[in-house]
This record gives sequence, C-alpha cells and structure tokens, in this order.
Amino acid sequence: MVALLFLIFIICLVIAIPVSISLGIASALPVVFDPSFTVSAKFLIRSMFSGLDSFPLLAVPMFVLSGIIMAKGGISRKLFDVFTYFLGNRTAGMPCAVIVTCLFYGAISGSAPATVAAVGSMTIPILTSLGYDVTFSTAIVAVAGGLGVIIPPSIPFIMYGMASGASVSDLFLAGIIPGLMIGLLLMCYSVFYCRKHGEDKVKIRAAVGQLHQKGLFRVLRESFFAILSPIIILGCIYTGVASPTEAAVISVFYALFISLVVYRTIRIRDIWSILQESIRTFTPILFILATSTAFSRVLTLMEVPQTVSDFISTHFHSPVVVLLVINLFLLIVGMVMDTTPAILILTPILLPVVQAFGMNPIQFGVVMVVNLAIGFVTPPVGVNLFVASSLTDLPVMSIAKKSLPMIIYFLVALLLITYIPALSLALI
Repeated sequence: MVALLFLIFIICLVIAIPVSISLGIASALPVVFDPSFTVSAKFLIRSMFSGLDSFPLLAVPMFVLSGIIMAKGGISRKLFDVFTYFLGNRTAGMPCAVIVTCLFYGAISGSAPATVAAVGSMTIPILTSLGYDVTFSTAIVAVAGGLGVIIPPSIPFIMYGMASGASVSDLFLAGIIPGLMIGLLLMCYSVFYCRKHGEDKVKIRAAVGQLHQKGLFRVLRESFFAILSPIIILGCIYTGVASPTEAAVISVFYALFISLVVYRTIRIRDIWSILQESIRTFTPILFILATSTAFSRVLTLMEVPQTVSDFISTHFHSPVVVLLVINLFLLIVGMVMDTTPAILILTPILLPVVQAFGMNPIQFGVVMVVNLAIGFVTPPVGVNLFVASSLTDLPVMSIAKKSLPMIIYFLVALLLITYIPALSLALI
C-alpha cells in the first residue's frame, strides 16, 4: 500500500500535476484502496485546516512581503555598494561582494529565489560590464542565493520548526555559522576562479573608484538603513523583544518606512502591486502546507516513520553510514521536489531515525535545509537556476555546469555540518 501510494504521488508529479493537488490525491488514496482505513474525508479536511492554524506560520507571508518590498525598494543595491567599497579592489572582490550581498539579503527575505531575483537583477549586469563571464556571474548569484534559506530568518527553518516542534529561534541561531562558512567557501572558490581566468582590473578600479570618490561616510550613510534591517529583525528575536512571527511583521513596517520615506524608491501607489505579488508568491505555499499536513498524518497512521526507522536500523548500524545515506536521499529529493513539501513530508519520517542515532533535532534541521538548498541549484527542479536563467536568458544547463564546482564546495560544507555538531549548536 505504501509503495503504491508513493508511486502514484511520483507519477502525479511527473505528469506535471501541481504538488498541492498531488499531495491531496495521495492523502485520499488509502481509503479508496482499503475502505477499513480509519481516515475519512472529514479527517483530511480537519488536518488541512489545522496545518494552517499556526502562529509561527504567519511569519512566512510577512517575510515574503518584506522581501518583495525591499527588492522593489532597491535595498540590494545599497548593500552591494557598501561591500564593493571594501572588497572591490581585491582579487575576486566583486564576486565576493555579490556573495556577501546574498548573505545579507538572505537575512532580510528568508527566501533563496527572492535573493537570486533581487541581487541577481542588479549585480549580474554590473559583473558582466566589468568583464566577468556572464555564465560565471549568473552561476555565482544562483548558488549564493541558496544562502537565503540558511542564514536566518529562513522560511524553510520555520517550516521545519512546525513539522518537528523544534524552536524556530534556535534553528535561526543554528543557521548562522553554517551560512557564514558556506559563504566563505564560495568566496574562496571565487578567488581561485579569478586568479585562473583573470580580471579586468582597469574597469574594476574605475567602478570602485567612483564609490571611493563619494567617501566612506557617504557610502555608509546611504547604506546604513539597508544594513540595519537584518540587525533589527534578528535583534528583536534574540533580545526577547519579539517572537519570529512578530519580528516578521516589524520587518514589513521597517521595509515600508525606509523604502517610502528614507530612500523614496517606491510610492504609495506601488503598494497594491507589491501586495498582489506577495499573495501570488505565498498562496501556493499555503495549499502545499495544508495538503502536506494531511499527507504526513496519513503516513503516520500507516506507520511509515516506524517502518523506515526499523529498515534503516536493521540494515545500517553505523551512525556515519546512516547519516551519509540520509544525506544522499535528501540530495536526490532536493533535485526533484520543492523545499516546503519536502520538509513537511520527510521530517516526521527521518527525524525519529536520526534521533535514534543521537543527532540533535536542531542539527538535523540545519542538515536538511542545507541539503535542500543544494537542490535549489541542481536540475531538474533547481528553482534558483530558473530564476537566474530568466534574468540572463542563458540555458539552465549552462548555468548548472558552471555552478558545479561551487556545488562541490557546498557539499564539503554539508559533510562538515553533518559530522561536526558544534557547527550548528555552538550558538544555542
């Protein structure tokens, strides 16, 4: 029965039925094949509504909205200017400035595709005008955009917290060191690439020189409110002033204030279109969340988590091997499934397994999100690749090939995070 359930679910995905509908179909199948199964239509509907009745979930639409406001308000450009001022004249300084901008913007939006769209639309033309290969420029934004779901606040961490019962604030803290480490590894690769392929130092010095002519004080003054935004969001959470959900609401009002009043990059009449865009972005997540909650409860009634746990503990006895197998499985899942349903479906199945081998739920949350972040830049469902491709009209596979060395660095970081718990738990 379970095998048939997953087979039909996969077939639905392959024939391009939306994920939320595929999950709904899979949730209703057991009672169709076995009338004695205890799940009724009323139970499924109640499960779907209860999955949406969550205070932490309110943070997701708020972070989506604040991310879109800041993208429209040109916040990414303000961030990029200040990092270019300090890094631009160094080897690979401009690509490194892009990576650091992705880190900071990820701390605002909590979304990888949003980070790629906001940072890439502004930085890719700049990099190419300075002589960098357009495919390399696009690839580095696509991969670095994955940091948007690791650096707090992170929408996938909120979803994992809902699915596992783990503290969202602790998950946010746990993502800081892994996110910074991956960013540093990507910067190391950028230095290697630029030393190998060279840079147009004349154009770079001219571009950075324009910022230096403004002076450090003016550059910092123009970028101050942009840099302050993640500090306010995370500061409210970790000082106890606000919960993650309340901090998300604060981020919306802060984004509106600096975009409307300080930078004046959006107008009152633009707010309606921004709200429409945020609703279009978040509504599919709501449907996926509702149906995946029902699906996970059906799997629990079918004792799938216990079956998987028993299978792994019977066939694998070494924690090292178990964690490696789970990582490979999550990497494959990340290639073919979006982050939200993957987290909501697999967390109840895999979390008991890793806990049986002594892994902390917070650390596993980081491992899961890093795995799925790699899925953002791996075909066939690499969302970041498609977003980056839409910005440059480059074929998705060309970007993916150029991204491969950076993905290897990502995988090295994943192994370190998996087998060194302190990288995730040191700040908690």
